[in-house]
Amino acid sequence: MTSKPIVVLEDVVKDYPLGTATVRALHGITLKFDPGEFTTIAGPSGCGKSTLLNLIGCMDKATSGTVIVGSSNTATLDDRSLTRLRLETIGFIFQSFNLIPVLSVYQNVELPLLLKGTIASHERRERVMHLLTEVGLADKAKSRSFELSGGQRQRVAVARALVTRPQIILADEPTANLDSVTGQAILKLMEAMNKEWNTTFIFSSHDPQIISRARRVVRLKDGKLDSAHSHSKTTHTHETNLEH
Repeated sequence: MTSKPIVVLEDVVKDYPLGTATVRALHGITLKFDPGEFTTIAGPSGCGKSTLLNLIGCMDKATSGTVIVGSSNTATLDDRSLTRLRLETIGFIFQSFNLIPVLSVYQNVELPLLLKGTIASHERRERVMHLLTEVGLADKAKSRSFELSGGQRQRVAVARALVTRPQIILADEPTANLDSVTGQAILKLMEAMNKEWNTTFIFSSHDPQIISRARRVVRLKDGKLDSAHSHSKTTHTHETNLEH
């Protein structure tokens, strides 16, 4: 039996005002993502990759068309419901990190668990320290983000996105600030979570490393689907294991 898609976009258009003109970032995009996908949205800068992620992540609303995340039509949700949907369902990895400077590394990663309000302190600590160990930053738990390099801050952002074990991870150029070795390690961690928890990963990237590891590549060109160059690949198998 085919599983129900976790994300559905139907004829999605996104326009942005630019002075007196209007720029169309997305032209009638129709796409579905199933639970457990490990998919990269690829294409040149300005093709609409980040716009598409922002719509799926409820950070923005479509000009027209339908965006369904989980079982919710995002256009029908008020701000409180959108916030809850993001908190309960989606993890974000931003290219610009979006860490909170006054918080320690540990506190930045723990914050989404505190916002959920349902996870005991001992489990919060176990999850946070496990992920900080996985991304090689256990010894930086008490440091502030401004004391870290760009690559270290990106690793904190990755751990923060993974800590709630969300159904969907949206990752906008997640390896852009990492060296190739660290980038490979982060991708292996994501693959392990994808395999063990059936988390859906949707990347926006033009990094060949990510594209080569994706099981499906969706290509955009000028805000439209480039169906001639989009494809699915056979499933990879990897050794990495995540503790529960």
